[in-house]
Amino acid sequence: MVGEEGAFVLGWDEVLTEEELSMTLKVLCMSEEEFKEYKEQDGWEDDSDEEENSTLSNEALSRLKTPCKKLLYDSVLLTLESYGADLKAEQDLLNNKEAYEKLSRREQQALHVRYGQKRILHQLLELVQ
Repeated sequence: MVGEEGAFVLGWDEVLTEEELSMTLKVLCMSEEEFKEYKEQDGWEDDSDEEENSTLSNEALSRLKTPCKKLLYDSVLLTLESYGADLKAEQDLLNNKEAYEKLSRREQQALHVRYGQKRILHQLLELVQ
């Protein structure tokens, strides 16, 4: 369902791997009985047109059912815990010109990437609360 990387790609305005995330949330939020029935019906490719044409925009994420929101919320928290520093610490480092300039070019670039990733994850937390 998720692909080789085992991760979903989020952008500022929408989920970029929406099909994978949508299917994963659908399956993980099913009861065992619903899952068995869905699998027996070969329903993997036969979803309604409404579901196929819907995009996981930020607005759509905020309207997800409560179990899906909780699953996403908890997943984001786990992802944020895997980082060494929190968003504020990264922002403080970016704002501290002296400390920032002591970083190598590669470390500066990594800092920008981590900071951007964390901002997107924090935005997702707000959407699914």
